[in-house]
Amino acid sequence: MFSEIDMSIKALKPETISEERKAVLQPLTDFIQLKVSKNQAVNINFICTHNSRRSHLSQVWAQTMAYHFHLKNVFCYSGGTESTALFPVVTETLRNSGFQIKMISKNENPIYSIKFSENDHPIIGFSKKLDDDFNPKSEFAAVMTCDSANEACPFVPGAEKRIAITFEDPKIFDNTPQQAAKYQERSLQIATELLYVFSQIK
Repeated sequence: MFSEIDMSIKALKPETISEERKAVLQPLTDFIQLKVSKNQAVNINFICTHNSRRSHLSQVWAQTMAYHFHLKNVFCYSGGTESTALFPVVTETLRNSGFQIKMISKNENPIYSIKFSENDHPIIGFSKKLDDDFNPKSEFAAVMTCDSANEACPFVPGAEKRIAITFEDPKIFDNTPQQAAKYQERSLQIATELLYVFSQIK
């Protein structure tokens, strides 16, 4: 893992997570643990309305935490109820935590290579619908990261388990003086909570 990401993870404080929030996170921990115990692949699709912010931050940090804890066969995805584009401030926020990001296709919906280590396959980041061919069709957990997607998708086709772990949208601070700080705050919250989830896996 890149040393800057390692330092970012070491600076997180999972002990600050409330008991109420831990209860919200528990179903995801249980899903991962069950799959690991059975030596099965762990497929997680993080879903938000536009697949532009929270779902990508969750996908990237979850894949990174699996690597951090040496968990094999963990595959993290993201999707939306509609596709738009990965918001550029998200890539800048991840860069600030040490990720190496390269735009590999430039169009209205750019495709990014997001690397957390020198030798491991990069995470491919772009906006897509939750049922896009890029994502798993069955045997996955659908993690709803925003309230609107949670309400719009009471049923996710193919999902083995549907879990609501919602985060406040940093979009409300777009084009304000607090934009960078609020995106960083949301990214670190997601990282902290996923650090806690993966630390529970035996």
